[in-house]
Order: sequence, then structure tokens, then C-alpha cells
Amino acid sequence: MKTRMDYRKVGVEGYRAFAGVHQYIAKCGLEEELVHLVYLRISQINGCAYCVDLHYRDALKCGTDPRKINAVSAWREMPFFGPRERAAFGWAESLTHVAQTQAPDADYDALKPHFSDKEIVDLTYAISLMNAFNRLGVGFRSMPHVATAKAAE
Repeated sequence: MKTRMDYRKVGVEGYRAFAGVHQYIAKCGLEEELVHLVYLRISQINGCAYCVDLHYRDALKCGTDPRKINAVSAWREMPFFGPRERAAFGWAESLTHVAQTQAPDADYDALKPHFSDKEIVDLTYAISLMNAFNRLGVGFRSMPHVATAKAAE
């Protein structure tokens, strides 16, 4: 598949605005591993090739076990995830499919025992940001850099 355009270069100011939210999330206090895994799950759902590759590599860089990364798409059945991660994945999936789910109370309520109110807001910012980036990536057919993929082999 051919990339349609590099939206980061064409819409520089818009990209900078998204990058500002990304920087906020990186410093907000949510665990780095959790954020990368949530980003990965959202990107899998949305079929964003660039982001799936990026967040797989980011999760590896922060020390996440490759088996755990590989298990993200089947998080409900896998024993590698704790209650906090499961609640985050449930909320991420609910918001990613919001047109179908309408963000049900059960998914929101599942967060409450594991996240503070601020963490819920920050997690929701992260989920929203990744869905926006995925729409840019899918819409403009952003692809992983082949040189990066070859270096990982």
C-alpha cells in the first residue's frame, strides 16, 4: 500500500498540537507500559499499520515482555494482564467503538477501583489521541519504515 501523504509535514501546526497532548500523556503519571499497550490495542482495532508497529516497538523499549505484547489482542483470555490493565483495555475498546457501544456504565465503572478520577481523564485523553492518530495514519496510509522493520529482524 502506498502512503498518500505525510500529514506531519503538510499540517505542521496540527501535528504539533497533537504532539503536545502526546507529551502531556507521557508525563501525566500513567505507567508507560500501560499507555503503550493501550495504544497498541487501539491501533490493532483500527488497523493502523504504522501505529501497531510503533507501539509494539515502544512497548519493547520500555521492557515489556514480548509474550505480553503479543497477547494484547486476546487480553480477555490471557493471564498476563492485571485488573488495572483489563479495565483500561475495556475502556479503550469501548471508546474506540463508541458509535456501537455508547461507552456503557459497566466499562466506566470497571475503571473506578483501579484508577483515580484524574487517571481516568488522562487515560481517556490517551485513548482519544490514539484514535485520532489512527485516523490520520489509516486515512493517509502511513506505513512502518522498512529500514526499521529490517533492523528488527
